[in-house]
Amino acid sequence: MIGLVLAAGAGRRLRPYTDSLPKALVPVGPAGIDGEPTVLDLTLGNFAEIGLTEVAIIVGYRKEAVYARKEALEQKYGLKLTLIDNDKAEEWNNAYSLWCGRDALKDGVILANGDTVHPVSVEKTLLAARGDGKKIILALDTVKDLADEEMKVVVDPAKGMTKITKLMDPAEATGEYIGVTLIEGDAAPELADALKAVWETDPQQFYEHGYQELVNRGFRIDVAPIGDVKWVEIDNHDDLARGREIACQS
Repeated sequence: MIGLVLAAGAGRRLRPYTDSLPKALVPVGPAGIDGEPTVLDLTLGNFAEIGLTEVAIIVGYRKEAVYARKEALEQKYGLKLTLIDNDKAEEWNNAYSLWCGRDALKDGVILANGDTVHPVSVEKTLLAARGDGKKIILALDTVKDLADEEMKVVVDPAKGMTKITKLMDPAEATGEYIGVTLIEGDAAPELADALKAVWETDPQQFYEHGYQELVNRGFRIDVAPIGDVKWVEIDNHDDLARGREIACQS
């Protein structure tokens, strides 16, 4: 199993940081100074802590900044990094971005969005949930109060995930998908096909629509509640301030 990071996004709501950096390289240190740690640093640190030795990173917007740091990141975290180019990163949404990493999926991956600050307990929870024929396991926050922007999930105890979308009454949701997934290698062909169907229909769709497509086809997707942990998806400057608080405490 390897790590996989989606780090191709522009993060326009985080300007001026993202004028020259992809969102995954925005600093989340206490003063927000240039350099470390970044969201990517925190994610790679998590992957190293659980014993992964290889990580694929899907890059696009300002990818040269990731290429420039590749060797230093490999040395710092003891990881072999493979960078995968997304040629449509500034035009299309992340269903296509994850599809660009379809070959990496065959090894089995822990997938992390490049804008999610979270503790290593999330990865450990996913690994502990493996087995019993589970092929895809979503990290789910069942504690947080939900609003309109969150990627909401409905879970049937007997069937697993039945629905994943932002466009849902929060009261109907079981919890929020936090942007971290364990994907077993034998799920790779079906997931890649579902992602392709999604982005060919509408290139602006999220990769989570690929999960929904799989479920609609009869594929079971499981979830693992992460408990009451501090995490944040960094979309704007308020989120960034929260991410810095969490990074300082970890």
